[in-house]
Amino acid sequence: MGWGDLGVFGEPSKETPNLDQMASEGMLFLDFYTANPLCSPSRAALLTGRLPVRNGFYTTNAHARNAYTPQDIVGGIPDSELLLPELLKKAGYTNKIIGKWHLGHRPQFHPMKHGFDEWFGSPNCHFGPFDNRALPNIPVYRDWEMIGRYYEDFKIDLKTGEANLTQIYLQEALDFISKQQASQQPFFLYWAIDATHAPVYASKHFLGTSQRGLYGDAVREIDDSIGKILKHLQKLGISENTFVFFTSDNGAALISAPKQGGSNGRFLCGKQTTFEGGMREPAIAWWPGHIPAGGVSHQLGNVMDLFTTSLSLAGLQPPSDRQIDGIDLLPAILQGKLIDRPIFYYRGNEMMAVRVGLYKAHYWTWSNSWEEYSKGVDFCPGQNVSGVTTHTQEEHTALPLLFHLGRDPGEKYPLSFASDEYQRAMEQISVVVRQHKVTMVPGEPQLNVCDKAVMNWSPPGCEKLGKCLKQPKSDPKKCIWPH
Repeated sequence: MGWGDLGVFGEPSKETPNLDQMASEGMLFLDFYTANPLCSPSRAALLTGRLPVRNGFYTTNAHARNAYTPQDIVGGIPDSELLLPELLKKAGYTNKIIGKWHLGHRPQFHPMKHGFDEWFGSPNCHFGPFDNRALPNIPVYRDWEMIGRYYEDFKIDLKTGEANLTQIYLQEALDFISKQQASQQPFFLYWAIDATHAPVYASKHFLGTSQRGLYGDAVREIDDSIGKILKHLQKLGISENTFVFFTSDNGAALISAPKQGGSNGRFLCGKQTTFEGGMREPAIAWWPGHIPAGGVSHQLGNVMDLFTTSLSLAGLQPPSDRQIDGIDLLPAILQGKLIDRPIFYYRGNEMMAVRVGLYKAHYWTWSNSWEEYSKGVDFCPGQNVSGVTTHTQEEHTALPLLFHLGRDPGEKYPLSFASDEYQRAMEQISVVVRQHKVTMVPGEPQLNVCDKAVMNWSPPGCEKLGKCLKQPKSDPKKCIWPH
């Protein structure tokens, strides 16, 4: 989902009334980022409070490549990483994930081995349908075992875009909240729905209701579901004890636009890139009775901050034996304080850019390769900015491209290298980058090796359903990441 997809951010069709109301009752973050312009690494960052290059969610197979966890990936979230639900357990929390996990699908990476008490959802995205011979269909889990597969037992009609998954995920959320409230149990719910990821889907009731086509239908259903979750908390009388945060894992996928992609507003490019459109996200904090209604924050925020902020809310300290990149946002949320901190934009194993205050310096630029671009793959359709949206990897480490995001949020007008403003800003940014590189100890890369034998052939529970598939011989290879 993109920054420009919400009515409160100026989306013209104004089809997100519940999220807009959530913002009017809580706090809207204008400068909130993900830790990576792609799904799996950003989710790993959210749950560990650490940059993907630290927690292993990156590749070294080629320079500055985006990588994620498709079915044939061998890696996943390492045991050495401490996830938010593992730590919240220490304060007596019950933890549930609903929806897409995407941090590895082999048994050792199962979310219930990493702090979650319950799971309803899938390990990978809802790609398919597959033939169950060359590629197995993606399993859907309840807790430890699969209960079916996408397209077989959980229907997604690719012609009409109809699927009931968001409604199923909504009911799972409402039931979990009711159960925890009835037993007076503190809880952490990670509601990771994926209807706006191509192939986009919505339930019958929402199909054809948006001015924005099928993507808009999916956004409307998500918006409606969030409204129902917030009303449920209020009805149960626990809204003043429940901190809720809404955001996205990366910017809108413009490669899927216009039919299956969203809007990144005024920002440059989209998902897969380290331009603003790829990493600046819609973000809303809601906590009635604590967060002043109608607040707007210019605090630089990041999904990794949800790790540290959640621990703070639970009265816990972040682990002291590792570098944590997330900060506690509570002073910004509750007292309106602005905390000075940089934002680092990574793509694979490379720091592509850094933001300090209103300045953003690009040390590398790359939208996507000429080879991919010539095949029609375009992460920046209609947005070519000469010397900025490059199709070869361009190094600017000697003289970074510098933008003032207040005057130029679309990253179209680099500051003159000769200007006093450039010199002053780069002096400050260079210090921040030097300090960051001193602390950077990359984790073991998890996204280097692919093997068809590790795909979802025979997940736990398949034998009960008669859905186990024949596994091919193991043949590990280097993953190819063209983007």
